[in-house]
Order: sequence, then C-alpha cells, then structure tokens
Amino acid sequence: MTSDLPRYRSLRFTRTKHVGRLVLARANRLNAMSSSMLGELRDLGGRLLADRDSALRCLVVSGDGRSFSTGLDLTEFSGGVIAELATRPSPDSMIGDGLDLAGSFEWLPRLPYPSIAAVRGHAYGGGFQLALACDLRVFARDALVGLTESRFGLVPDMGATFRLPRIVAPGVARELILLGEIIDGERAYQIGLANRVVDADELDGAVQELAEKVVGQSPTAVAAARRLLRGEGEEEARLLAAVREQAHCLRSEHFREALRALADVEPR
Repeated sequence: MTSDLPRYRSLRFTRTKHVGRLVLARANRLNAMSSSMLGELRDLGGRLLADRDSALRCLVVSGDGRSFSTGLDLTEFSGGVIAELATRPSPDSMIGDGLDLAGSFEWLPRLPYPSIAAVRGHAYGGGFQLALACDLRVFARDALVGLTESRFGLVPDMGATFRLPRIVAPGVARELILLGEIIDGERAYQIGLANRVVDADELDGAVQELAEKVVGQSPTAVAAARRLLRGEGEEEARLLAAVREQAHCLRSEHFREALRALADVEPR
C-alpha cells in the first residue's frame, strides 16, 4: 500500500513488515497541525482503514524533530479554518466542517491493530489529543503535554473529553481539561497517562520494543479486544457532542478576545 500513497507534504508514512510508522513532518513548526496536515491525516486514515489485506499489526505515531506536536497551528486562528468557522451564521452551520476537523484522526481507534504514540518535546492541544487517540503512549521523561484549549476560549473537541477520563482518574482528567495545566513525562507516567517513560535518547528503542510485543500477540484477539474497549458507536456520539459545544465556544466573546490577543503573534 505504501507505494500507492499520494505524496504528502505534512506527513510521512512507511512500513516494515508488520509495523507502520506515521510521522508528523512539520519540524520547522514543531509539527503544529495545519489544515493541510489534518486533511492528509484524514486521507491516510481512510486508506489504512480500506486496506483490509494489510499485514500491519501495529502503527507507531511520532513527530519529526524535537516535538510530537504543539497542536493546532496558530495561523488557523487568525486566517485559517478556525477563523472561518467562527464567522458562520449559527452553531449548526459549523457542525459538518467542524466534525471533519475534529475527526481528523478519529480513524486511529477504528484500525484493526493497535497504535503507539512516541511522545517527545511538546504535545499540546490537538497534539495531546492525537496521543490520546492511540492505544498506548511512550513518553520521554522531559516531554511536556497539556490541553491548552481553554486558554483560547475553546474546548478540546478531538476526543480528550471522553478518552482522558478512561485513562486517568476522573478528577485528574478534569484538572487537565479545565485548567489547561502542562505536565512532564514523569508526571504523565505517575497518573497512568504514559504506559512507559524513558530518557529522551531511549525513546525510539522503547517504542520499538513495545511495538514488537504488540506484533507478537494474536491479531484476531487484539482486534476483538480493541472493539470491546472502544464501545460501538459511543465515541462517534461523544465527538459530535464535543463539536457542538465547540461551535458555541467559537461564537463567544472569550474566543474573540483570544483572537485579538493572537493578532500580533509572530509565526514560530
């Protein structure tokens, strides 16, 4: 399948036998998620889901360079898809496109095989939510992660509101979501967010070791267990609910204040 993929500009996908590797490839922007990257994620996801003859048994998700992903690119607030959505005449008029945006990596839990997030550097906002969409997470000890949406008058609408409380204690999930606090890899491991925590220079080796363990399991049993863990139809309904709430946030004065504050922010 790899040879049939289009030439992505913001992603790289490779495979070696049973392990696929998806790399966010905007290192000069700390892998911030542009509209183009999100569109490419949706395209790749559709192709992987359709590839029923694949020998893949595991997908590793990582970021190029020194960060996993700092979340949505700030230019999307000032002149991109988020800014455009905010000008829609009503919350209902935002739902369709908002659901496409929020569901850019919703295909990850629907793959017939597990995924592993290899988190180094930063994983903020949408980047954090991408890691949450994976089955397993390996963190560099000095990684910094947080759901920073509330700082912009928004809610995390890409799965964090229903995935994070399944992974960590409900009170901890509320603290991370409501306060937008940033924690490091060591703390992430202590609260159960990270399955493994290692020094940054050991991250690739630790992820490879975990991927090999995944590949060694029965793919039929693993696929069945993942379907049961996911819950049929539940995630789709909760994602839609999050997008509806986001639509109201985008029309709020708090978001408009955030836009004004970002107007003079220089690209990183």
